[in-house]
Amino acid sequence: MSIKVLLIEDEKNLADMIAFFLEEEGYITERVHHAREALQLFPRFQPDIVVTDLMLPEMDGNDLVDAFRQHSTVPILMISASTMLNDRLRALHNGADDFLCKPFSLKELDARIKALLRRSAISYPDKPAKEDKPSEDTGHVSVNEYRRTLFVNGVEIEVTHIEFEIMKELYRNPGKVFTRNELMDRIKGSERAYLDRTIDVHISSLRKKIEPDPKNPRYIKTVWGTGYKYVM
Repeated sequence: MSIKVLLIEDEKNLADMIAFFLEEEGYITERVHHAREALQLFPRFQPDIVVTDLMLPEMDGNDLVDAFRQHSTVPILMISASTMLNDRLRALHNGADDFLCKPFSLKELDARIKALLRRSAISYPDKPAKEDKPSEDTGHVSVNEYRRTLFVNGVEIEVTHIEFEIMKELYRNPGKVFTRNELMDRIKGSERAYLDRTIDVHISSLRKKIEPDPKNPRYIKTVWGTGYKYVM
């Protein structure tokens, strides 16, 4: 089973470093830099654990934890440069499950994550996600824009550049209906002529790679007379 981590950290370099480390350890990681983005992504990504900074733009980390706790008991690890006892106690009282002070070792971060997952009776990854085998029907699609990779059931799927760009746009906007022209504009811009007669071919190829039954699509739906949309 591949564990999904939602990382909320406004320091981009630190977020990139943590995300890269976790992905090397076999986790599926989505990272955002703002609380608003986290709240939007949370129900779609459905993480197994949340790692969030205390000090965030737009919303305090404690308020974000409180928002998550309105709907979920997902394990939450708070990270912060603050070493004040009151900050740690407030985070824990507010619903965080653990608190880690910056700077920290990435190996300690991994150990804290695994400890929280054990407490939640969720198995954690011993091998990279690419070695996992997909289930046949209870699938999950995830797009990692940082590594430009597409996962189905935690297994990395090989896609072309254009297929990834199409999937990225659909995945970013679940439920939105894209016309073929909109997809072409977003993917190739001024080079859209290259795609004029092939957008349907790329969609067909994507379906073969991510759908349990490509003839009866579960994720990429055709909206007849208009275009396509992504359904979670």
